[in-house]
Amino acid sequence: MDFELTEEQKIIQDMAAKFARNELEPVAAELDETKNRDILKSNLKKLAELGFMGLAVDPEYGGSGAGTVAFSLVMTELGRGCASTAVTTSVTNMVAEVIQSMGAEELKNKYIPPLCGGEYAAGSFGLSEAGAGSDPASIRTTAVLDGDSWVLNGNKLWISSGEYAGVFVVWAVTDRDAPKGKGISAFLVEPGFPGFTVGKDEKKLGQHGSSTNELVLEDCRVPKENLLGGLNDGFRIAVAELAGGRIGIGSMALGIGSAAMDFATRYVTERVQFDQPLAKFQAIQWMIADNCTRLEAARLLLLRAAFLKDGKRHFAKEASMAKVYATEAANKACYDAIQMLGGYGYTRDFPLERHYRDVRVTTIYEGTSEIQRLIIARELLK
Repeated sequence: MDFELTEEQKIIQDMAAKFARNELEPVAAELDETKNRDILKSNLKKLAELGFMGLAVDPEYGGSGAGTVAFSLVMTELGRGCASTAVTTSVTNMVAEVIQSMGAEELKNKYIPPLCGGEYAAGSFGLSEAGAGSDPASIRTTAVLDGDSWVLNGNKLWISSGEYAGVFVVWAVTDRDAPKGKGISAFLVEPGFPGFTVGKDEKKLGQHGSSTNELVLEDCRVPKENLLGGLNDGFRIAVAELAGGRIGIGSMALGIGSAAMDFATRYVTERVQFDQPLAKFQAIQWMIADNCTRLEAARLLLLRAAFLKDGKRHFAKEASMAKVYATEAANKACYDAIQMLGGYGYTRDFPLERHYRDVRVTTIYEGTSEIQRLIIARELLK
């Protein structure tokens, strides 16, 4: 079995690593402190120019056509530099992919090039609601056809990039009499459509640099042709999107955990206690060994899921395995990295406390760890 990356994948990985090191790391702390969206949007534009906003999108629509393995590699490197930028990049890639997969040709030509080229700072998904987080089939937002428009009413919560997204994929109930999950459709909504409002930015534990907003739809009129995929086919679209997105979030978490462990490892080789470097103590050595082993296992699980997706094979189980393992391994790595630094790790003089805050949500969004285990068990018990 050959685990070697292709030359193209190596080049893309190297480009992402250099960008994270030179452009993201120097401003990550400032972005976290100030929430300066201009910093974020400037780097998002640069990422688009590098071709990183449509890594698995056909060049016909402005994408790179590099595939899901390349997407995973890029997300890992960006996660090392700045989680807020990485999550925005991940979601934008997935929005472009779902439009390519499910959209009519007119929708593809209209919305994908601005996403991939940077005309839109980001793309966004409007799925979750107050009573429909882990259970998206329970959404209550409705869409009713009125002439040449769909009229949407409802509220969406915890929506990444709401403040600056150029297009949203929004899910709504189009057949209230259908069985649960069977009467849902997906729509492409622009922020300028009448009746569409971006609400408050949530105050979060981490990933301060990216916005997380409420979306309010009050008689929001969406052109009839902006239905994405088939009528009442939205739940299937959501499930497919979430599976692909889990590779991105798992890869980003791997990057965060790797950055934390790399920093802590360098520190313990220099920090002296009891007349010797901390790295000489077995307790520290075992922390490094265990965490780096888990992170390497996570990397292989993620690449396996990405490889299956690129091969157009079933990958839902593997994506869930990779996501739950990578995010939990990354959380443990950040926890232990702070422990290795002791009191210094708890201060904002070092990046570990930011990594620790940023990584925490990765076991929650794009499906919680508990949901991943349900998916894995369901697949195994078929």
